[in-house]
Amino acid sequence: MSAMGDNIDNLTARVADSGITNGTVGQGEEAVDSTNADIVTPWTVQTSSAAGVDYTKLIRLFGSQPIEDDLLRKFEQVTGKSMPPLLRRKIFFSHRDLDQILNTYANGKPFYLYTGRGPSSDAMHLGHLIPFLFTKQLQEIFDVPLIIQLTDDEKFLWKDLTLEKANELAYENAKDIIAVGFDPEKTFIFSDLDFMAQEPSFYWNILRVQKSVTYSQAKGVFGFTESDHIGKVGFPAVQAVPSFCSTFPFIFGDRKDIPCLVPCGIDQDPYFRVTRDVAPKLGFRKPALLHSGFIPSLQGAQTKMSASDPNSSVYLTDTNKQIRDKINKYAFSGGQQTLEEHREKGGNCDVDVSYQYLRFFLDDDERLEQIKQDYSSGKMLTGELKKELITVLQKLVEDHKERRAAVTPETVKLFMTRRKLKFDYPAPAKTK
Repeated sequence: MSAMGDNIDNLTARVADSGITNGTVGQGEEAVDSTNADIVTPWTVQTSSAAGVDYTKLIRLFGSQPIEDDLLRKFEQVTGKSMPPLLRRKIFFSHRDLDQILNTYANGKPFYLYTGRGPSSDAMHLGHLIPFLFTKQLQEIFDVPLIIQLTDDEKFLWKDLTLEKANELAYENAKDIIAVGFDPEKTFIFSDLDFMAQEPSFYWNILRVQKSVTYSQAKGVFGFTESDHIGKVGFPAVQAVPSFCSTFPFIFGDRKDIPCLVPCGIDQDPYFRVTRDVAPKLGFRKPALLHSGFIPSLQGAQTKMSASDPNSSVYLTDTNKQIRDKINKYAFSGGQQTLEEHREKGGNCDVDVSYQYLRFFLDDDERLEQIKQDYSSGKMLTGELKKELITVLQKLVEDHKERRAAVTPETVKLFMTRRKLKFDYPAPAKTK
């Protein structure tokens, strides 16, 4: 455990000590570096650096742990399987208690996965897809139950959406999530707005968390101000409680001791710092976390993917032509100004969006390394690099479209029906 720990009472002091200042506009704990102007909250991610957010400083600020090579070796030793590419490449770069989850698995004891999506648009883009691709791989490796929360209530509170529209978007996004390929016998997806009326344990645990967190603590973590409505202040408890197994008695019975692992973006960590602080007080297990970095906008790390700017990302509804045109026209290049200069100096993979996207979506490590060497040396041109990415993304999106077209209303109902999930606890790992 980091010396900074999980306790939220002294968060403001810790932020001040880190040399990063808090925001004051009610948009969450804003990690703002005075030199790079990085802003990372559950609602806003901004950086002035062409290379993206400084994750080393985020780890120090948030008090999480970097994913070290020893932990990756333990992952493969315990599971007996290759780790997901996003973990191997340390795109999921930070954690809380992953080592304890691995110990739990090695000892034949149960745990489950929990992740989520805030539905704010009809179509999901590639950035939305990343945590689900990774979580699917984890589910296959560990063979454990998965809970997916759709926070349509959050989007109603933060966005200009009606309750009806937010709920409708949740079901549309559920189709995209199901199309990733999750096991229906081991996966439960729920809308907050619907589940609140279906499962008393959900609201009971929300109340327990809300009573355990003061307004002062919530303000210190999330930056709430007097102009924020009370719905925002109460919401963090809603995102917290799916990490408690007692929220799902139809899956886990009367157990309160089954831990969960939460794969999520590092921007969601403030929610779970609060959760980890109150869990022991309520007799629950602290959730473990795996944090991912951010995929840049097509225009580069200094701009954000936005539903209002369709050219900022590739969407799961884009045609092959749209994908090709977006990459060719908008993908920020790390190449040099002239052909001669590029051949001499090579390209900068740290800022080149096409290469960065390949780090997320190209599974072949050897091919990725060869591309890096060729582009960095000047052997590969920007147009050739973009062509590589276009091929990868067109296949990814077309395959996803095909699976989504097969998702029927009956399929959605199956995933979103309260039911006992089918899974076996792992046998204890053999020791030499």
